[in-house]
Amino acid sequence: MAAIIQGIGAATALISPNSKSLFANSHTSLSERKGSFFVVRSDGRLSYGLKGRGGRAGQLITNAVAAKESTAAPSTSSKPGHEVLLFEALREGLEEEMDRDPTVCVMGEDVGHYGGSYKVTKGLAPKYGDLRVLDTPIAENSFTGMGIGAAMTGLRPIVEGMNMGFLLLAFNQISNNCGMLHYTSGGQFKIPIVIRGPGGVGRQLGAEHSQRLESYFQSIPGIQMVACSTPYNAKGLMKAAIRSDNPVILFEHVLLYNLKERIPDEEYVLNLEEAEVVRPGEHVTILTYSRMRYHVMQAAKTLVDKGYDPEIIDIRSLKPFDLYTIGNSVKKTHRVLIVEECMRTGGIGASLTAAITENFHDYLDAPIVCLSSQDVPTPYAGTLENWTVVQPPQIVTAVEQLCQ
Repeated sequence: MAAIIQGIGAATALISPNSKSLFANSHTSLSERKGSFFVVRSDGRLSYGLKGRGGRAGQLITNAVAAKESTAAPSTSSKPGHEVLLFEALREGLEEEMDRDPTVCVMGEDVGHYGGSYKVTKGLAPKYGDLRVLDTPIAENSFTGMGIGAAMTGLRPIVEGMNMGFLLLAFNQISNNCGMLHYTSGGQFKIPIVIRGPGGVGRQLGAEHSQRLESYFQSIPGIQMVACSTPYNAKGLMKAAIRSDNPVILFEHVLLYNLKERIPDEEYVLNLEEAEVVRPGEHVTILTYSRMRYHVMQAAKTLVDKGYDPEIIDIRSLKPFDLYTIGNSVKKTHRVLIVEECMRTGGIGASLTAAITENFHDYLDAPIVCLSSQDVPTPYAGTLENWTVVQPPQIVTAVEQLCQ
């Protein structure tokens, strides 16, 4: 506990008016400090590493475990960019922002030397120190509140929930503090915090570990919500969420972490409020996000073979919706199908249906159809689990009925 309190003090000092004294004994010139990143040691002292060529980290002063130099051979692929898994793309975005901004820090259960339950934070604790990458007790309400308090003082914390279902224990902090403090303080405080973690229906993880909390958090004023679905948008959304002055909840699907994709070598940041047109089409607009993107794409192959031309949009921003992109598609196709893994009652699909009806009702030639998970706890048995979640054949049937 003393280390945690000491860490908060050290981290807060990073952005305090008197922080110049922390660097008084440094012999490094100001020009050398540009592009450096800070390592917060367990004794509360700060050190920093300078970036090498191409923005790569140079030799670091680490807390306990020495960081191994990269021995990977250069890629021989002729294609630009590099291949990463989705969880590695999240880590890249996180690491780049920690290099860029010394106020960025991470906290959560096993995020330190263990590297996170899905290895998103692997290697960050040795590099940045165990106070910028803080292992917490199993107390979601406490460390989420600590992250919100750190954001109020000027830090940019990323709070990881080992599983999104566990964040229900922190719902009071997220609702009454995270989403409201900017308003209730009359704008005196900003809450630049990112809350992220794995969720969604996995493979026989049971009801408690298969939660879809989008519907829980969407009603909280002041919070933005995004859902990643590819390594490319996972990294871009992570960086954008960290730089945002608003609290952002980033939903990651547990079954997409090992998805591989080639992403650019150069830096990029995505828009938190922008949808992605995955496949242009003319006959029907299919709105989806997260894992269901791939169920829709699988169904699209069958639909194209049957003569249909669906337009597929990954909405990505769950709050607020990108009604500009969605509206342009509705005006073109005049039919809408929503496919989600969230629960049917009070889910994202219900909110999206309301928004489209209110804004684009005159452009619709048929009622909006929404395919959602059944309103039941997710069964442990694999066959029953599949029955509760939307499958590609259901999507094909829904499009055929819409286009009749």
